[in-house]
Amino acid sequence: MSTLIQDIETCRICTQRFAETETAHAPRPVVWFRPNPRLRIIGQAPGLRVHKSGLPFDDPSGDRLRDWMGISRDVFYDKSRIAITPMGFCFPGYDAKGSDLPPPKICAETWGDRVDAALTNVPLTLVVGGYAQARHLGGKSGVTTTVASWRDHAPQLFPLPHPSWRNTGWLKKNPWFEADLLPALRACVSKVLAQPTHHKDPE
Repeated sequence: MSTLIQDIETCRICTQRFAETETAHAPRPVVWFRPNPRLRIIGQAPGLRVHKSGLPFDDPSGDRLRDWMGISRDVFYDKSRIAITPMGFCFPGYDAKGSDLPPPKICAETWGDRVDAALTNVPLTLVVGGYAQARHLGGKSGVTTTVASWRDHAPQLFPLPHPSWRNTGWLKKNPWFEADLLPALRACVSKVLAQPTHHKDPE
């Protein structure tokens, strides 16, 4: 596990790719997992704010996700209990219009299987957004359909929309998400995080 973490932290495979974006930034992998977590969050990729801070979901999207989960920042950033493994470990950059670029496929192709193999038997997994759902759930029917079928996966796994402010309209159009899914999610999060961990930090 410690070797895998170090390998990802030192990855520079996208140096040229990121240099050619509007942000012209250097790779900065945000690696946030340790052995035997109680909960795993599989998201999309860090944004610019996370790129600068080095903390995953250190932005308004993270505030919304923590609210969905019903947990505090302190609990969220406890590496002994929560692993955060996005489809792209680095900020992908912006395009010419200032929009977020998708996570480079090469990141998941390079690290995805190794991370999955290292994080087995996790009691609860949250699969956040279309990119993560396409890889882990075969979500070809779209985020709305995938999230609406959350009962097919619970209580071990919950598909979620991305908690971006851009999805505020989606939340208003799909009131069942807050009425039905979130109470079930919060109950499962509370249950798994209340259990003791068997953790040895590789660092």
